[in-house]
Amino acid sequence: MSVRRADTLGGRAAVVGIGATEFSKDSGRSELTLAAEAVRAALDDAGLTPSDVDGLVTFTMDTSPETAVAQATGIGELSFFSRVHYGGGAACATVQQAALAVATGIAEVVVCYRAFNERSGRRFGSGVQHREPSAEGAALGWNLPPGLLTPASWVAMAAQRYLHTYGLTPEAFGHVAVAGRRYAATNPAAYFHGRPITLADHAASRPIVEPLRLLDCCQETDGGQALVVTTAARARDLRRPPALITAAAQGAGRAQEQMTSYYRDEFYPSDLAGLPEMGVVARQLWRTSGRAPADIDVAILYDHFTPFVLMQLEEFGFCAPGEAAGFVAAGVLPLNTHGGQLGEAYLHGMNGIAEAVRQVRGSAVNQVPDAAHVLVTAGTGVPTSGLILGRDGG
Repeated sequence: MSVRRADTLGGRAAVVGIGATEFSKDSGRSELTLAAEAVRAALDDAGLTPSDVDGLVTFTMDTSPETAVAQATGIGELSFFSRVHYGGGAACATVQQAALAVATGIAEVVVCYRAFNERSGRRFGSGVQHREPSAEGAALGWNLPPGLLTPASWVAMAAQRYLHTYGLTPEAFGHVAVAGRRYAATNPAAYFHGRPITLADHAASRPIVEPLRLLDCCQETDGGQALVVTTAARARDLRRPPALITAAAQGAGRAQEQMTSYYRDEFYPSDLAGLPEMGVVARQLWRTSGRAPADIDVAILYDHFTPFVLMQLEEFGFCAPGEAAGFVAAGVLPLNTHGGQLGEAYLHGMNGIAEAVRQVRGSAVNQVPDAAHVLVTAGTGVPTSGLILGRDGG
């Protein structure tokens, strides 16, 4: 049974610093170097020094150990270090882990980071080439023999079911791609800066796995991103306006797999047309924050593939099932104002959290006026996580 009551973490911690490297297709340096650059930039943004840090959090997939990052950046003793599993689903959970640490006094200043050469090094889009024996690998192995070897192929199954269930065409996904690229076009940090697209461009992009096309798929990026978390009380004395962690949650559905949860309709009548794991996150975020969809000013939704953005909007209750494409097309809610992973960069969702912080601060390139409550989510199709960030006292 998932949590059915509001938790007590909300409002006790804040994101006070953000820092990133440039986003590129060939960084020319190691992943440890990228991580260290991002961490130093985030600390500088917060007005803190490495000696202030006593905690580090990253992904299990990250190749730069916490102790190595500490040495590379001049951080001394650590009283807290943690890693979160499930790829992109870990993004918001790193902030939750940091918030738990500072709220309980285990640490005072925790830095969350993620860095990889995902274009010039290991490319996730190339699919499964080798796996060490594990329970996860055995579960995934049931779906590999039919040729489902890549993330796009795994998502395509759910995407096709979504279109069938609601009587839609692939143009429904195009609205997400167009919206993301529109914001990326005005974001100098985005890889697709100055390059918006149309629905016709989306429809004309080359097929990847039916019904997905190239413009339904996120980028492959080299880069690093870091976030600094401390207590709400200390945050008020630092350099930047804090982004208060109003709520944070993780979620996994029943019969959950990694990207291939094709056999759980016994538990979820929606079959493949929804994301039950994000439903778990949504319910807890609404409970803890006391907010509702109408209160959200900006949504930063994990967009590794366009169909899952539509499903997230529906799981959070912004619109009814099957209606998200029209919701996005109508521009009712500012969505992925940095360009998302489709338009800015694929940093496993960490750059999305940074954009949420900028929106709360009022410093985003595509700033939404008076943005007081920002929803941000992590990777979908896997056990996942989410945050609601807000102004201090907002």
